[in-house]
Amino acid sequence: MEHQDSSFDQELADLNDSLLKMGVMVKDLIHKSVDALKRRDRDLARQVIKDDVDVDQLELVIDDKAINLIALRQPKAGDLRFILAGMRLATDLERIGDLAESIAERCIELADQPLVKPLVDIPRMAELAEGSLSKVLDAFVNRDPDKAKEIWPVEQKIDDLRDRVHDELIEIMSNSPNSTHRAIPLLLAARHLERIGDHITNIAEDIVYMVEGEVIKHGGML
Repeated sequence: MEHQDSSFDQELADLNDSLLKMGVMVKDLIHKSVDALKRRDRDLARQVIKDDVDVDQLELVIDDKAINLIALRQPKAGDLRFILAGMRLATDLERIGDLAESIAERCIELADQPLVKPLVDIPRMAELAEGSLSKVLDAFVNRDPDKAKEIWPVEQKIDDLRDRVHDELIEIMSNSPNSTHRAIPLLLAARHLERIGDHITNIAEDIVYMVEGEVIKHGGML
């Protein structure tokens, strides 16, 4: 990055640290929300909903830091790309937190009911999403666009699993209409995880932009 003075360096480092903190918090929300769903643990689901408030607050702090850096420091080129990418990263992380909260809400809906099918693919989707989020956070820290690009094939796996969950649940509902009220929350949970994968891909694209100054969408140059 292009350094102007030590205090500017520190402000950039503070922004970086806040983004990483937010990323770790959001990864934890993904894990807890799906764990709550698997175990139909209403208390854990409520904790996810409560913790998402902290994620929302941290996004506001990050936005304030970024806006102040742009307004007061007038950063150039690489530093400006870092700040702009950081703001977008925070937005995507906040939305991932919201989606984890939505999964927790689906858990609460199902808390007192037996599952219509064993949960295999939905936890696998969450596992892939958590791994991808860890990878993009590492890519962000190390300014490594190649590592960021590695998550695109994983996003496709998440999409494929979502399709499989969808097909299985539609078949269950067709064969047993009385199960619909228990199947729909799982359909929605899979959709929430698919959207989480989309937001992680957005982060990867922003990392490539931050480091290389190139705008890409799903691995293709614009």
